[in-house]
Amino acid sequence: MEAWVLLGSFFVLILIGTPVAYAMGIAALIGAWWIEIPLDAVMIAIANGVNKFSLLAIPFFVLAGAIMAEGGMARRLVAFANVLVGFIRGGLSLVNILASTFFGAISGSSMADTASVGTVLIPEMEKKGYPRDFATAVTVSGSVQAILIPPSHNAVIYSLAAGGTVSIAALFIAGVLPGLLLGLTLAILCLFMARKRNYPKGEVIPMKQALKICADALWGLMTMVIILGGILSGVFTPTESASIAVLWAFFVTMFIYRDYKWAETPKLVHRTVKTLSIVMILIAFAASFGYIMTLMQIPLQITTALTTLSDNRYVILAMINLLLLALGTLMDMAPLILILTPILLPVIKSIGVDPVHFGMIMMVNLGIGLITPPVGGVLFVGAAVAKLPMEQVVKALLPFFGALVLVLIAVTYIPALSLWLPGLLL
Repeated sequence: MEAWVLLGSFFVLILIGTPVAYAMGIAALIGAWWIEIPLDAVMIAIANGVNKFSLLAIPFFVLAGAIMAEGGMARRLVAFANVLVGFIRGGLSLVNILASTFFGAISGSSMADTASVGTVLIPEMEKKGYPRDFATAVTVSGSVQAILIPPSHNAVIYSLAAGGTVSIAALFIAGVLPGLLLGLTLAILCLFMARKRNYPKGEVIPMKQALKICADALWGLMTMVIILGGILSGVFTPTESASIAVLWAFFVTMFIYRDYKWAETPKLVHRTVKTLSIVMILIAFAASFGYIMTLMQIPLQITTALTTLSDNRYVILAMINLLLLALGTLMDMAPLILILTPILLPVIKSIGVDPVHFGMIMMVNLGIGLITPPVGGVLFVGAAVAKLPMEQVVKALLPFFGALVLVLIAVTYIPALSLWLPGLLL
């Protein structure tokens, strides 16, 4: 009965249009009242939810990504990717995916990736003879890489939701191979479709111009070296690497590229703070929601229920995948991570799945949800950038959904994809 009161009140609040963050906070208060816990305890849980040093990584990474996105980095990464693969048949679709790989490793955000890369490449691909809906589908699906490749904001949120028991550095490194596999799978699909549909070839960039483009992009690409190199070498923590990345991004944007006006900086900071305030409110209220769930022993009940249905690890993982895919289409990624992680972690531990590996499984599942209707935030951004009806974009996305599901199956049932690099480097 207790679980029905907490979860029922949460879903009722969602159905009547209450924002997810406030729905969790109000449901936590209702749950505390039902089990006769002092409301002061809920307030303490809310405060403790955001009183964590590791959370500073999120605002720093978001700010670094925003600076690089608006300072001309996306355009330079597109040009750099064009040098590498633009001359192949269907090369602009590969440029799109590769640019998303590079930009995702700087921004850590699929929405920022879609908006920045899409603004540059969707019109360019259409101009060169690609259908606009295909260009949008490539952009939207390629941006899922940003969820996996470090510095993923959602990896930080997952570590927080796991109670800090999962290392952020391990999650960052674990995302490298799944992220690259996703990009490679999409690239193979694009090559197949380009040959089948006879999409155009690009031109080989002259050596002198190519060297200039590479040198120009190198400054931005150094951000990836700072983030990963600093963490792997032990010079600084993920949080410290995020702050260094902000300083480097600011230096490159304002003093090297000089495409951004100093007068626009306060507006950029204001937009970043506005975004972060929503995230922090969500994290705070999710902490209180998780606290009440724990007191009600909901995670234990769900673990018992799932392990009663089957004791086979692969069957349970398949059921969890179906659950995550379904919920990912109905809610945004961050609240789902915060709600589901405390519930599902006991389940996956009971069947011997590493929490780092499960983190990657959750990221891929919910990443697919971001580009799936009816609530897919990245899908809406892509459709808005392309100025296309969402239905048309979804239709073009169908082959890409197949590729993403193949990647999900590989990440789920081949743990080495997620665990080999952290075991080797950390």
